[in-house]
Amino acid sequence: MGNQSIEEIIKEWDTSENGLSKDEAKKRLERDGRNELKAAKPPTIWQRIFEQLREPMTIILLVAMIVSMILREYSDVVIIACVILINLTVGLVQQGKAERALAALQKMSSPTALVRRDGVVEEIPSVELVVGDWVELEAGRIIPADLRLVETADLSVEESALTGESVPVQKDAKADIKEDATLGDRINMGFMSTIVTYGRGAGVVAGTGKGTEIGKISTMIESKGEELTPLQKRLADLGKILGIGTVMICLLLFGIAYLQDRDMVEMLMTAISLAVAAVPEGLPAVVTIVLAIGVQRMVKENSIVRRLPAVETLGAVSVVCTDKTGTLTQNVMSIRSVYQNQRLIPMGEAGVEANGDLIRGMVLCCDASVEGDHRIGDPTELALVDMGILMGVRKPDLEKEYPRVNERPFDSGRKLMTTVHQADFGFVAYTKGAVDVLLDRCISIQSDGEQRSITDEDRKIILDAASQMSKQALRVLALAKREDKEVEEESLIFVGLVGMMDPPREEAKSAVERLRKAGVATVMITGDHRDTALAIAKELGIAEREEQCMTGQEVEAVEAAELQSRVEKVRVFARVSPEHKVRIVEAFRATGKIVSMTGDGVNDAPSLKSADIGVAMGITGTDVAKNASDMILTDDNFTTIEKAVEEGRGIYHNIRKTVLFLLSSNLGEVVAMFTAIAVGLPAPLLAVHILWVNLVTDTLPALALGIDGKPRGLMEKPPRDPKASLFADGGGMNIILYGCLIAIGTLSAFYLVAKGVSPSLKIFEIRRMTEILSHPAYLMKAQTLAFSILALSQLMYATTMRDHAVSVFGSKLYQNRLMIFAILFGISAQVLVTEVPFFTQAFHTSPLSFKDWGIVIAVSLLPVAVHEIQVIGKRLFRNS
Repeated sequence: MGNQSIEEIIKEWDTSENGLSKDEAKKRLERDGRNELKAAKPPTIWQRIFEQLREPMTIILLVAMIVSMILREYSDVVIIACVILINLTVGLVQQGKAERALAALQKMSSPTALVRRDGVVEEIPSVELVVGDWVELEAGRIIPADLRLVETADLSVEESALTGESVPVQKDAKADIKEDATLGDRINMGFMSTIVTYGRGAGVVAGTGKGTEIGKISTMIESKGEELTPLQKRLADLGKILGIGTVMICLLLFGIAYLQDRDMVEMLMTAISLAVAAVPEGLPAVVTIVLAIGVQRMVKENSIVRRLPAVETLGAVSVVCTDKTGTLTQNVMSIRSVYQNQRLIPMGEAGVEANGDLIRGMVLCCDASVEGDHRIGDPTELALVDMGILMGVRKPDLEKEYPRVNERPFDSGRKLMTTVHQADFGFVAYTKGAVDVLLDRCISIQSDGEQRSITDEDRKIILDAASQMSKQALRVLALAKREDKEVEEESLIFVGLVGMMDPPREEAKSAVERLRKAGVATVMITGDHRDTALAIAKELGIAEREEQCMTGQEVEAVEAAELQSRVEKVRVFARVSPEHKVRIVEAFRATGKIVSMTGDGVNDAPSLKSADIGVAMGITGTDVAKNASDMILTDDNFTTIEKAVEEGRGIYHNIRKTVLFLLSSNLGEVVAMFTAIAVGLPAPLLAVHILWVNLVTDTLPALALGIDGKPRGLMEKPPRDPKASLFADGGGMNIILYGCLIAIGTLSAFYLVAKGVSPSLKIFEIRRMTEILSHPAYLMKAQTLAFSILALSQLMYATTMRDHAVSVFGSKLYQNRLMIFAILFGISAQVLVTEVPFFTQAFHTSPLSFKDWGIVIAVSLLPVAVHEIQVIGKRLFRNS
């Protein structure tokens, strides 16, 4: 609609300068609805509970609980129900905060609007605006809907939150705009929720509610559902594998039992035990707690994580897409260069005259003010006041010395502003504005305190200096003066130039370099101009060449497949719209990258939702961006992202150790149970024994592994492959090796007890061993011994999992106090359930002698012994 003339718009929407009639406005309100954004309905508590109960691990436990109930094994029912309840509670907490992005968008809507109806200007709630309404605009007003501007008088609008433009946009109702122009280039339009900073104007409402640009963003946010993180996908796959594996093992077990003519009720109980053994019941809770502890660590690094699984996703990030304004830059215009006395000088270097006319004139010829933290005025003029402060020239002091006596405000037609000041020598008028306009009005030039006539050569040198500044993406302002009381803008004396830009954050460059070394590419995505974006990118080391930059129009023109091939080399995207940002993020993701998107504006919200992990700015970020994100940076510092990536890698490393530890332990239980049944022996473990080990004995060591310190060199390696299995890099072999070792240790209990009864017993005399263990007392003792060896073996195994390449005795175990506590607590708890009468009845155990405990400890050290042999072997291999 920006490409239509004012007359066409008025005709299309059937309106006029008198506005709509109240009756017509009422009809349109009933037809189109209110000018507001409605938030999506969040899922109910029952829907969330149902989602949790659909997990494969939970389904296995539910089946086991139902079978136990049928067999009237009520103690097992209670224990399994408690397990399900704990995991359900943890899961609901993990889902946590409901989405509030659309609610935040609602808050951004202007509460009231000045509208003409029946020829009378009145103030109405903005929700009552309809298409065709004639809306009046003035400085300080929030634009209440999308408007096609019909009148503009020096109208400037702050659009950075929507478009990424770092300075207010000068609007022009009569501008001829192309149909494919980006949001930032539609200067004859006003957009909902942007702010009028200067001037006045009027516009016809062209879009309300969901039909506005803000409304389109809300629709994009609403349509983008939550996606699973790489770890969640791996754990979901693991749950399916365990579910299928459990069913197959139970079927195989029943087949063996049928062939052996065993009691089917007994086999049902054994099947329950096997099902319980196959499921690492504590895994969901342990993973959630480890992530939560990681979140607390990240708070200290100035990061607030809104969605727990996002912590782990950070460790797999291979592309960081970031907005420019306010993220890589300071979101404050700053003077970078000055042209003074016919020399181009970087700001801050020797040669800039603090007491010269250039600094004095620029500070006086503006309406901005800075007092402490209170900053009032246009960003461009604030930069001029900041320049004075940097040079020791304060505006209030200057205004006392040179009081303003006359002025001619800036307007877009002249592109100039003039102020007249009284001085000791009389009067001086300072004029600032566009270089080409101002230079045409100069007849003299001031250099090194002297004035002379300006020559064509002088003009060429000045224009060359301005061009040089422009190539560095600086916005250039010129200053001239005239020693006169009248506000005249002719026959001026040229003084100098200043070049300004929104500068990069000082620490961002080193963060970009550290991410590059870690195999993570930084990509700038901004609504700003190509030259500005590319200049900042070059300064930060993000891009080096022109061809590494792509504009929003170019993104629009290419198909998805071509965009996917081009994003591999492009590092800067300029003049992009919110839709373009989403396409870019999705193109990176389509190439297999894990993408983090960083931003602070409303325009960033859809891409924050589309990315694998969205990161919002905590200080400058809008509520919309924060609520669409997974993580918020409380210090708005790009460097924090690099620290968060490192923390994410460390958390994944620890979670993987935890998962491998728990699965090895569970495999040991399954192998021990299945092997015993397959060869004709009684079940070495009861369901209650396995639940105790999985929930009590294993959980604390697993947590201790989860909060272990980060290994060295994490940021010197490329990101992990998000599709890589948890069992990659030897993880699967590790599970099998140590699972079998734990199973051997557990099964050895049967042989040791039977051997104690019959010293001549050989290890493969299974039938004789079965006969001995058919005696209830011997069986209970054998199961108690197996139960205790299993529990302590897993405690000892946990100490080897901290670092596979380091001896347990050199791993500085004392640094992980929770691990020491877990081992001591696990041993104490095991003594409790085997020695205290109340617990021996509940767990069907019998007391063990000191000799028995000696056997338990000796056999339990088997995983540690094998680990030490592996470490020595690896060292010998490296040295050979």
